[in-house]
Order: sequence, then structure tokens, then C-alpha cells
Amino acid sequence: MLKFIIKKLLQMIPMLLVISLLVFIGLELTGIDPLSYMVSPDMAGSAENLERLREQMGLNDPLFTRYFRWVSEMLRGDFGYSIVSGTPISQIIAVRIPATIELALLALVFSTIIGVGIGIVSAIKQNGIIDYVGRVFAVVGQSIPQFFFGIILIQIFAVSMGWFPVGQRISPGGNWSRIQHLVLPVTTLTLSMCAVLMRYARNTMLDVMNSDYIKTARSKGIPEWKVIIKHGFRNAMRPVLVIICFRLPMLIGGSVVIESVFSWPGIGTIIASSVIAGDMPVIMVTTLMVAASILVASFLVDVFTALLDPRVRLGD
Repeated sequence: MLKFIIKKLLQMIPMLLVISLLVFIGLELTGIDPLSYMVSPDMAGSAENLERLREQMGLNDPLFTRYFRWVSEMLRGDFGYSIVSGTPISQIIAVRIPATIELALLALVFSTIIGVGIGIVSAIKQNGIIDYVGRVFAVVGQSIPQFFFGIILIQIFAVSMGWFPVGQRISPGGNWSRIQHLVLPVTTLTLSMCAVLMRYARNTMLDVMNSDYIKTARSKGIPEWKVIIKHGFRNAMRPVLVIICFRLPMLIGGSVVIESVFSWPGIGTIIASSVIAGDMPVIMVTTLMVAASILVASFLVDVFTALLDPRVRLGD
């Protein structure tokens, strides 16, 4: 298993290099002067000073020389400066990423527990009340956009009832205030994710429970609960696990709309404001972060799949 994990980690290195190269070339094609995001605004002076800085920093070097220098600076945590605010991009990410990760992880945990739980129960109790309600909710949840859920929750629970605040991450009131700010955005993300996981969990569980080896296990007199948990649930979770793992990077990079709706101070809000302002260095760094998170999610899918099915390791 250790050999399998090391092999998968080593395979990520060339992928990250290719992605970073594409990001760097994209940044070059924008036509933005690299000095505008590599040097703080107060260091820029006359044209002669800028040209001297350009020569000292090697900006007249060939493309690949500059690329490898950029990669080494990224590895040291030097992401450059925002064109709009002049703030170091590393500082922007350090301030914003905890809010996005907090929102994404909570939504992922709640949606996984609720969605997979209801999906499994719906498959076991097929055509029951829970199954009918779950199928209706799955269709509605996948049909209605996330931002519409968010607007409805804001209108009902924030505007009409005044139960929860909207905007920012925390206000005076300590930890309880922090929880209040989290409720509506987490609920919005959880509802839409629940619908997807519920549907996948139910369908895969139904396929597994109708398999020949399940019928064989039952014919041997194995208790039904053991058949469901040991033989059914474990095999049904493999395709569902793929959805769960790939949802995390999608939440981190795709929470632009939800964070904008709730004025949540995360990476999604920064991406939206950077696109509007044309702050390409910030856009490129955040794009690279999202791509890297997708690779990590792919790695986790491979590892969890190998843990659930040893044949994957042997076949690899």
C-alpha cells in the first residue's frame, strides 16, 4: 500500500508542472507587465528604475528560465503582488483561505452524512416513505441553482425572521456569532450536495444489493445487517467516494456565487472581485490552487478506492 501511495504522489509532480506552465503562459499572454505584480507599488519609480529592476530580476531572460524561477518563488511562498491593491498575494490567500475551507469542510461533512445516509436507507427500504421523499428532494435539489436556495434562505431566515445574520464571517458575540454566520451558507451548500449524493448512494446501493454475491451471502444464512454493511455498503461506496472527494475542490473553487450571495470573506469572493477588476496575478494564483486541489482530490480517490478494493493495488 505504501508503494502504491508513493507512486501516485510521484505521478502528481509532472501534472502540477504542466498545470503551472499553462498558468504561467496564460499570465504571459495577458500582456501585463510582470513588474506590476512582482514589485510593490512603492518600489516603482521612473522608467529607468523600472528597466534596471527588470534587468536585475531577469525579466528579459527566456520564457522557460523565467518559468522555473517563478516556480521556485512559488514554492518559497512568494506569489507576487495584487495589481489592484498592491497587497502580497500570499497575504490575501492566508487571510481568505481559512474562511473558504471552513465553509467547504462543514458543507462536505454534513452533506455526506445526510445524503449518503438517506440514500442508503432509501435503497434498503425501496418504495417506502423515505425513498419517495428522498427521490423528490434529489430531483428538486439538482434542478434548483444554489444561489436560488441561498436567496430563499436569506429572505426567510435573515430578512423576515431575523434569526441569522448575513455578511462577513463573525460579529461581536464570540463563538455563537460565528456559528450564526455559518448556518445559512453551509445549509445552502449542504442542500445542493445532499441531492447529488443521495441519488448516487441510492442507485449504487440498489445495484449492489441486487448482485449475485449478495444473494449468495443471504443464501448462506448471513444476518441481513451484516450483508448490508459488510457486503453491500462497502462496495456501494466506491463510486460515491469519487463524488465526495471531487466535491471538496469544487466547493473551494466553485463557491464564488455562494460566497458572493452571503458576502462570505473567502477565496470565492476574491476570485469574483479579481475577475471584475482584471487582477490577473490573483486570478492565476487562485486558479493554480484550485487545479492543485483537484489533483489532491484525485489522489485521495485512488487511495480510498485501493483501501476499499485491494484488487486496485494488485491491478496497478
